[in-house]
Amino acid sequence: MEPEPGNPQEVEGVLNPAAARGPDGKLYLFPRLVAKGNYSRIGIARVMFNKVGDPFGVERLGIALEPEADYERLPDGGGGCEDPRITFVEPLGHYVMTYTGLSSTGPRIALAISEDLFHWQRLGLVTFLPYKGIEFDGVDNKDASVFPVAVPNPTGQPALAILHRPLFPGTRPEEKASDPASGVTDLDRESIWISYRAMAIEGRDPCHLCHFTSHHRLAAPVAPWERLKIGGGTPPILTRHGWLILYHGVSKMAEPDNARHQLCYSAGVMVLSKEHPREIRYRSAKPVLMPVLPQERLGTIPNIVFPTGIDRRDDLGSVDRFDVYYGMADYRIGVARLDVPERLSSELKA
Repeated sequence: MEPEPGNPQEVEGVLNPAAARGPDGKLYLFPRLVAKGNYSRIGIARVMFNKVGDPFGVERLGIALEPEADYERLPDGGGGCEDPRITFVEPLGHYVMTYTGLSSTGPRIALAISEDLFHWQRLGLVTFLPYKGIEFDGVDNKDASVFPVAVPNPTGQPALAILHRPLFPGTRPEEKASDPASGVTDLDRESIWISYRAMAIEGRDPCHLCHFTSHHRLAAPVAPWERLKIGGGTPPILTRHGWLILYHGVSKMAEPDNARHQLCYSAGVMVLSKEHPREIRYRSAKPVLMPVLPQERLGTIPNIVFPTGIDRRDDLGSVDRFDVYYGMADYRIGVARLDVPERLSSELKA
């Protein structure tokens, strides 16, 4: 998917889509549509498949969300609803969208719910209780996603769990790349976290789902390709080995195209325990997807692959095949095929 010629809503790019199967079994993408001035909406598009079942294009169907709430708007009229992820959460019987609301306070995680993917109810910004002196609220945060089922929190109680990566001051990749002392990792402030909130919802306003009360640090940068930053990617999806997520990592290019574009965004794989997803069973030592195609190396911001949507191909009878939808150079959308092997390589376990 590329910007539609003559469409002012897409003049600066279509990128970083959520992906979800609707009640009709069809696959829908929810791309970030970027208008002039980095004004972002979340669109809806139906994926089209060829005779062998490979995705080849989309049919645009309209807008899911556009900046309306105060946490999505800037004083000058700008703002954004950005980079959604969508999960059908079985205990709720609803689709849950996590997305970035861009306002004057910075990027923050917001939630919305839907029964049919076409009508969305905003729940508000996500908030977090402090954890061991760490304040998550008031910190830039984005690229979050939730699990489709209740998982045990640190005390063993069933909970809604969210993956997120707070952007504490000094931990942005641009800041790390320009800091000679950036070789030291602050584990608490440079990691992906998993946070929880109790799942009991009988008779309660769904807005209570926005407040997360317990936390666990999941993963910090380890390999060279993710040294400057790691962060969220596709929502967790269950495989034969456990919960699969693709996540993004940022490194400094050995030979940058120019002084302004010296960062490289790649994607890796983690597999989390099915029973206790705060435990990592597998983590790829090398990227599974890197920017090598012209469409990934040239765009609004060069040298980026950014996975945000994943679709298990049950419709083809291929439970180990996953199609991964990702942003290409912050301008267009690509898709890649991921086949899960029968066994995990023991040497790459975390």
